[in-house]
Amino acid sequence: MTSINTNNSAIAALKTLRSISDQLDTTQSHISSGYKVGSASDNAAYWSIATTMRSDNKALGAVQDALGMGAAKVDTASTGMEAAIDVVSDIKAKLVAAREPGVDKDKINKELTELKNQLTSISKSASFNGENWLYSDSAAGSTQEMVGSFVRDSSGNVSVKTITFDSSDSMLINDNAAADGLLTAGTSATVATGTTTTTATYYLISSSAGTGSGTEVSLTTSTSDFEVDSMISSVDAMLTSMTDAAATIGATKSRINSQSDFAKDLSDTLTEGVGKLVDADMNEESTKLKALQTQQQLGIQALSIANSNSENVLSLFR
Repeated sequence: MTSINTNNSAIAALKTLRSISDQLDTTQSHISSGYKVGSASDNAAYWSIATTMRSDNKALGAVQDALGMGAAKVDTASTGMEAAIDVVSDIKAKLVAAREPGVDKDKINKELTELKNQLTSISKSASFNGENWLYSDSAAGSTQEMVGSFVRDSSGNVSVKTITFDSSDSMLINDNAAADGLLTAGTSATVATGTTTTTATYYLISSSAGTGSGTEVSLTTSTSDFEVDSMISSVDAMLTSMTDAAATIGATKSRINSQSDFAKDLSDTLTEGVGKLVDADMNEESTKLKALQTQQQLGIQALSIANSNSENVLSLFR
């Protein structure tokens, strides 16, 4: 049946052409934006997952910044502690030299005074962003917290985990409470005297809040060999405590560096995961675009042919 009111062939061709045009619009959108899922209407599930993962990735970026800040604090404390250990080692060497018979102890004591001043300078200078793990003039050491990670559990609950360090373990000088500083508190050591042993207590730095227990490490011409031996033993015990503190700081530094590397790798993994969900495959999209453009041209020709069929009816009336 041929009708001049209804052209079924043209309707079918037009329907096909509209479908092709819609697919072309979608494909061109994928190519121009680079996303196959650019909005919730494209794929609600994937869009929701990708949006959450992007948000978590931003939080991981903040964690990396915080880890950088924490690493700077630990590096500062580590550098200060290592420098202090070197100075205390020099003090120990000076005390050993003072054990030599006939040596001028007063001159050695002047060197000890300068070395102790250097220790004070190092402790006060080891500060980053207002935090000092080696010196305090207001309170004893406390637990320092540094942001370590951002966690989302299986239920979707989020939390921030921290890396902690107890600065009371590394406090060298405390001008608020002498007993809380490794160098201001008295350090006891056992010294052999013949067949017996004697315990002596010495401190290295005099705190402005008061002296530590025992006696300050200091030399005079009347200082006995036994007293020098006692000072050496006490300073050596201080070195042991400082070395332990430096090891703890080093372990914290290692953990922060490891966590920072993990955070970077995790961020890259999340970025790749989001890409797999929502990024467009440009090879596939370009191939699809070429095919759709060809189909569009054929659809236009089909519609033209269908429209020309009704013109053939005029020939019947000639």
